[in-house]
Amino acid sequence: MLIGAPGDQRGTAVVDIWRLRDGLIAEHWDVVQPVPEPAEIPNGMF
Repeated sequence: MLIGAPGDQRGTAVVDIWRLRDGLIAEHWDVVQPVPEPAEIPNGMF
């Protein structure tokens, strides 16, 4: 998912990961990172 402020064309990458056990959430991790300029990551972020 990409989110960001209006006018920000790069946005922010957001990932949520859950580990389930017996049908219940046992653990949760998340990562939120601004999408960098293309020159900073020549092979792409995704």
